[in-house]
Amino acid sequence: MKRYLPFVIIATILVAALGVTVVLVRSSRPSNINANSKNDPPGAQPPHVRGNADAKVTLEEFGDFQCPSCGVFYKELRKTEDEFGPRLQVVFREFPLQPPHAHAVLAAQAAEAAGLQDRFWEMHDKLYENQSTWTDAKDVKAVFVDYAKEMGLDTDRFTRDLDGDGVSKRITLDGIRGHALGVNGTPTVFVNGNSVKFELYTQEGLRDVINKALSGAPPS
Repeated sequence: MKRYLPFVIIATILVAALGVTVVLVRSSRPSNINANSKNDPPGAQPPHVRGNADAKVTLEEFGDFQCPSCGVFYKELRKTEDEFGPRLQVVFREFPLQPPHAHAVLAAQAAEAAGLQDRFWEMHDKLYENQSTWTDAKDVKAVFVDYAKEMGLDTDRFTRDLDGDGVSKRITLDGIRGHALGVNGTPTVFVNGNSVKFELYTQEGLRDVINKALSGAPPS
């Protein structure tokens, strides 16, 4: 699996609450990233969480819906979620890479717009499961609206929210968190605040990392 580490342009959008334009650019990733600091930007609130809120282990992913490696990781993570059940909760953070992924920001907007109707995870899964289809579509926005319709969403509201300040702000805040942590590629994963090596982004690798976290062992 090839990682994509280009210039990261999460968005250039107005953050309504701050009245400023935020631009996220590529940064050098430190050798040891730890997301446990209370001083780190919190990202969009509330975060998108799937799983048991009382789980002992939290996996936080910074992802891009158009990233091929993220598409592969999605399958490994879903198997891992099934394996660990209530012992694991997953947090997803938006980190669209544009360029090279021309539709990454729009895909993130689609997921967040669905989230405003409490269907984030359904759109999240559909985007990854159909990644090869919509990536090459001529009218990607129309495809996403069709997905929203299939889910039973209010498509008029969904279309308005795609370009709304609420969606833009959430993507920006997740990007600010990722940028502060030194994230410069996707997928990037933390387990209980500790960065996970890319070679462990498989069901077997995640199993080892999560079992260590469950036992209270320090990350390797």
